[in-house]
Amino acid sequence: MKEINASLDELDKVVSYLYKTLPSDAIVFLRGDLAAGKTTLTQAIAKAKGIEGEVTSPTFSLQQCYGAKDGSSLYHYDLYRLDHEEFMQMGLFEEFEKPGWHMVEWGSDELKAFLEGVGYNVAMIEIETNENSRTYRIEA
Repeated sequence: MKEINASLDELDKVVSYLYKTLPSDAIVFLRGDLAAGKTTLTQAIAKAKGIEGEVTSPTFSLQQCYGAKDGSSLYHYDLYRLDHEEFMQMGLFEEFEKPGWHMVEWGSDELKAFLEGVGYNVAMIEIETNENSRTYRIEA
């Protein structure tokens, strides 16, 4: 596990580490309290990928997809209101077959275990808020 302490201005340290560590197709679970910075980290990743336009939390749409200039894709999920069974019934897990990085906010332990059980490599980033920074605990 890697631990990185970073302020909002230093998020590039976290993004740089992820680029060095994660494969081009990755599922990344983002954990942290409300307002911990899950969407903010996804926005920093999108910016690094050259994605233009606003990157927002997909709270009501469940998923947002962004195309990067390099041809890769970034998927952003917010599963706050969705339990594992509903997720499976909607067929959303098939989205993880698409190439790119899949950033999953509020994903359950059950979903993580399922994805690992069917052969996906799942990374986990736990974000803890500090006074002027965040601690990012990354298991990749």
